[in-house]
Amino acid sequence: MSYPMRVCRACGEPISDPDDAVYVGYQEANSGPGWEVWAHRDHVAEVTQLNPDYVRILARILLLCAFEADL
Repeated sequence: MSYPMRVCRACGEPISDPDDAVYVGYQEANSGPGWEVWAHRDHVAEVTQLNPDYVRILARILLLCAFEADL
């Protein structure tokens, strides 16, 4: 039985053993569908994900600080 090829987000190596693959999350794409993020069982702690809400809030704060500095 074959299974889809998965690549570890932390090390970039293919995950050959399906029992070693751990689903980490879903990566959104700018256009079109996104993709599933996988990691080796030993590398799960190394995978960091940025919450899109935190990125949006940080961007607004940085923009406000940049425009206030010009006043």
